[in-house]
Amino acid sequence: MAVYVVKSGDTVDSIAMAENVLANEIIYDNQLVYPYALAVGQALYIRGEQEEELTIQTNGYAYPFISSWVLEQTLPFLSRLSVFSYGFTREGNLVPPPLNDAFMIDYAYRYGVMPILTLTPFDESGFFNNTLISAVVGSEAAKRNLIDQLLMQMQISGFRGVDVDFEYILAQDRDAFSQFVLELTNAMNAEGYVTSVALAPKTSALQQGLLYEGKDYRQLGIAANQVLLMTYEWGYTYGPPMAVAPINKVREVVEYAVSEIDHRKINLGIPNYGYDWSLPFIRGETKARTIGNVEAVLIAVQYGAEIQFDELAKSPYFTYAVDDVWHEVWFEDVRSMQAKFDLIKEYDLLGAGYWQIMQLFRANWLQLRENFLVL
Repeated sequence: MAVYVVKSGDTVDSIAMAENVLANEIIYDNQLVYPYALAVGQALYIRGEQEEELTIQTNGYAYPFISSWVLEQTLPFLSRLSVFSYGFTREGNLVPPPLNDAFMIDYAYRYGVMPILTLTPFDESGFFNNTLISAVVGSEAAKRNLIDQLLMQMQISGFRGVDVDFEYILAQDRDAFSQFVLELTNAMNAEGYVTSVALAPKTSALQQGLLYEGKDYRQLGIAANQVLLMTYEWGYTYGPPMAVAPINKVREVVEYAVSEIDHRKINLGIPNYGYDWSLPFIRGETKARTIGNVEAVLIAVQYGAEIQFDELAKSPYFTYAVDDVWHEVWFEDVRSMQAKFDLIKEYDLLGAGYWQIMQLFRANWLQLRENFLVL
């Protein structure tokens, strides 16, 4: 694989000639839009030959309103498809998503991909509710009921496992949550299913904060078959403009994780999106707009912005103005993705987990295939 960074005066045809590839390949692989204008600083994926033989697992999260076309384009690069999401009541009764997810499971099987049920403690407003977590992990009856209903849902829907995505767990529920995951894993494994658990991006066992105190990396690494490090959202909707997954920060999380968990149980979380902030940023008022990675480049092209690359974060960004309002955009490109792939190789991790696959980023998947053999 090669990466070509666009310079002033470049065209698709001139790049194709310089790189000795077909112009149509560059257009297709990078999802360029007619008349194929480019942004200075844009990183283009250029096809190469697969050289690596490292085998990894890949997982993608998706909502039931995903486009069938996007799903079909993405599934050939996945090992697992995590359907987002199933909830539960305080009594441990399973609550299915509001939209029918059967087509996602059917598509997954068609492409040889394992469909996974994602379990979240969402309340009626759609927010994580830690009192729901407390009610279930603190009650033997509710816990048993939830595990039994999950096992039943495996049989009814054809899921092959459960991904436990609980956030904002209270510190006092830490051990009870680890025990719940252990009991769930034992029950699932006995029937031939698997269990994974999503972990907030900690860098130490004593890290304070509601996101971190309720999750014990060591115990959850033992309890689950595998884990996902949620190594994204440094730049987030209500925060100041910055990289979503700065590689220097991601590395700190991985270094801590491998000190507590078997490295072959760890999946690195990778964001498949970016954010567009209006400036100036005012905490409590500014709300960033979520955008796709391909969309980000189209914005740069539209407004004549030059894309920069932060070497510390290994992340692209740019600014532009519209209606006298300046914006700052951070997103992912093939350079930032390669930095994450290199981290997976360096620490010999199990694989990668994408949040989320609702928008197609074809260059990433082709790049992934050149770096790894996907299980």
